[in-house]
Amino acid sequence: MTQSTPRIRPAAVANMFYPGSSTVLASDLRRLLAHTAHPPAPRPKAIIAPHAGYVYSGPIAASVYALLEDWRDRVQRVLLLGPTHRVAVNGLAVPAATSFATPLGEIPVDQEALAAIAHLPQVVVSDAAHAPEHSLEVQLPFLQTVLTTFTLVPLAVGRTSAAAVAEVLECLWGGDETLIVISSDLSHYLPYAAAREIDGDTARHILALDAHLDHQQACGATPVNGLLLAARRHQLHARMIDLRNSGDTAGDRSRVVGYGAFTFSAESGHAH
Repeated sequence: MTQSTPRIRPAAVANMFYPGSSTVLASDLRRLLAHTAHPPAPRPKAIIAPHAGYVYSGPIAASVYALLEDWRDRVQRVLLLGPTHRVAVNGLAVPAATSFATPLGEIPVDQEALAAIAHLPQVVVSDAAHAPEHSLEVQLPFLQTVLTTFTLVPLAVGRTSAAAVAEVLECLWGGDETLIVISSDLSHYLPYAAAREIDGDTARHILALDAHLDHQQACGATPVNGLLLAARRHQLHARMIDLRNSGDTAGDRSRVVGYGAFTFSAESGHAH
C-alpha cells in the first residue's frame, strides 16, 4: 500500500495522565528520573513499565526508564506494546497514522517495521484502537526523554494469544538498535495488603519467565506473556527494578493498583 498524506496521532491523555505543557512535562520527567537510583546493570533488551497517571505510577516507570539513559544513542527503534482499554480489537493493531505526537514532539512510526509484519494474520490496522488508548501514550514522553532519536512500532494488543504476540516480537527482534517496551499495570482495586501479596506472586512469575499470567494479575497479561515466551527463547534474564502500588505513591490504601518495573537482558555484559 503506497504511503499517502502523513497522519498524526495526537496526544489523547495529556492534561489527564501527565502534564499538557511541554515545559512542565519535561521538568516533571527530569525530576522523576533524577529521584531514581540506577546502579550499573546489563543493557535491557526489553522492559515492562506501568501506565497509570504519572502521579501514581510515574516513580515506578522512571525507575526502569532511567536505566536506558546509558544507551540513549544506541536504541533506534522501539517496539511498544500495551493492552487496549477503550476499543475492542482482535489481534494486534498497528496504526495507519505515520507519527505519534506528545507535548514533547512527534515520533515517526517505523513504516519498514510495519511492512515486515503486515503478512501476519494477527496484525490489523486500526487508528480507532490507538486514538483513545493511554497504555502506549504514557510511555512516549519517558522514551522521548531518555532516548535521542528513534522510530516507533506501536502495537495495541487486544484479543489474541501470547504465542501470536511472541511471533510479532520475533519478526522485529533485531539487535541492539531495537528495544521492546511492554506497558502493563498489575492488580487492580484490591486492598493494599492483598495487592502486595498478589503483585509479589506476579513478580515471581515474571522473574521466572513463566508466561501464564491472567488479566487479574496484569491488565497487559497478553503482551507480557508474549514477551516472556520470547525472553525464554532468547535466554534473557529478568530483573525486578521496582514493585509498588498507588497506595505507596498518591492514592489511599483501600483500593490500589499495582505497578511493577522489570528489565530483560542477555546479561552478557555490564553497563560500562
